[in-house]
Amino acid sequence: MLPPLIWMLCIAAALALVAASILRIPEGQVYALRRVGGHVRRVGPGTHFVLPLVERIARKINLAGASLVVDGLERDGIPLRATVFYQVLDAARAERVLDDLGCMLGDATRSAVDQVDFPADTATRARWLKQALNARLRESGVFVARVDLG
Repeated sequence: MLPPLIWMLCIAAALALVAASILRIPEGQVYALRRVGGHVRRVGPGTHFVLPLVERIARKINLAGASLVVDGLERDGIPLRATVFYQVLDAARAERVLDDLGCMLGDATRSAVDQVDFPADTATRARWLKQALNARLRESGVFVARVDLG
């Protein structure tokens, strides 16, 4: 028979393992969990059970939205600054591009401003730029909610 101290250590280790297997995900976020073999699963808001020795959090995806400031734009000799407000709609598709999303949005904004059919009216510019960015990002699961040009 084992001494009581060893029993207590075994029970404490089992309780720690159970406590580590409970994962609470806040509203507006999706976690990508990666298993040892490379398999990825996404879990949404709520309480979930994970295998702490087999799975780890690979990425936390914020669904609430974010913004990106694009400097260095110029149109007809006038310097422009764009603030792009975007939101992740599909975490599975957006996970592939999230690392490069800042560069991707910046490049898409610069190329859209350089196009010949860029509107002259200030109010129309923001709407047109939003539509152009959404057309480029449609496949990636990211939605541009608003663009401010200044």
